[in-house]
Amino acid sequence: MDKMPKWADVVLIPLISLLLAAVLSALVILGIGEDPVAAVNLMVSGALGSTYGWGYTLYYATNFLFTGLAVSVAFHARLFNIGGEGQAMLGGLGVAIMCLYIDWPHWSLALIFASLGAALFGAAWASIPAYLQAKRGSHIVITTIMFNFIAAAVLNYVLVNLMRPEGSMDPATARFPETVHLPSLHEILAPIGIEFSKAAPANVSFIVALVACVAVWLLIWRTKLGYEIRAYGNSEHGALYAGISPVKITIIAMLISGGLAGMMATNNVMGEAERLVLNSTEGAGFIGIAVALMGRSHPFGVFLAAILFGFLYQGGAELALWTSIPRELIVVIQALVILFTGALDNMVRSPLEKLFLAMRREKA
Repeated sequence: MDKMPKWADVVLIPLISLLLAAVLSALVILGIGEDPVAAVNLMVSGALGSTYGWGYTLYYATNFLFTGLAVSVAFHARLFNIGGEGQAMLGGLGVAIMCLYIDWPHWSLALIFASLGAALFGAAWASIPAYLQAKRGSHIVITTIMFNFIAAAVLNYVLVNLMRPEGSMDPATARFPETVHLPSLHEILAPIGIEFSKAAPANVSFIVALVACVAVWLLIWRTKLGYEIRAYGNSEHGALYAGISPVKITIIAMLISGGLAGMMATNNVMGEAERLVLNSTEGAGFIGIAVALMGRSHPFGVFLAAILFGFLYQGGAELALWTSIPRELIVVIQALVILFTGALDNMVRSPLEKLFLAMRREKA
């Protein structure tokens, strides 16, 4: 019998963790002489109070959706893929190749093949740690985090020596042709009479990310492969007894995970920068770990957690811009959310489990 109801695990624990993080954040803000209530109001108005704020919130959330889904798929196979940052970097390389070297007649066709290119490059980068884990017993955490640094070095070499336009000093590719520029949410919503900020970077990749959420849900809970991934993640010995190959599940789960992380590049490379630059991922691969933990590795939970972290990013930028709260403190607030929803999850879970068990015994 479960120690607590499913709704408590999915809703109550993350909510309490968020409240604890918020209380500690308020105390930190008080400690530097600022008003935490005013800070929260500014964050809400800056991130959610206008279509401009929503545009940035959704832009960041799109990145976190892809990386959060990537980590979630690996989690279901009990694989800790913390290489999303490197896989997203190499996904950007796949997008750049598709956009620069093929003459596309329309952005929609370019988006399909750029997504495939990004997924292919991300999956290829994830395949090496997957093989080392499945065949050589190398720990997936160690190899994936090392491959983040290798990916950064590879991307730096390619941009500086191979793809940088002649005469340019900037380690970046040329700007993509206009035919592959993705429409913003303003351009998508204007024909149906909904006004949205022209200046916000949110684009059609957000819709692609929502489709990815549905696809991951169908894969994990409505397919034989998804069942095998979950079975292996819950009990390796049971999966072996049922004839499920650990090598197959490890490699396939990591390929899907890497492909999803790579697809993040459709948003930040193709949709926003419209060229490939160094450090375009900006830590989104690591935030995806917190998003997956907070979302309990369920696509809907990942969606809600991605919106939350998008709010924290955009709201934090507003705080840094309009108050004397330093940008570093915003990172501390984000870290507190990650700490309570991830590393200190058991601190909230254990007392709640005891409470629900006591209530069940009393009722019995």
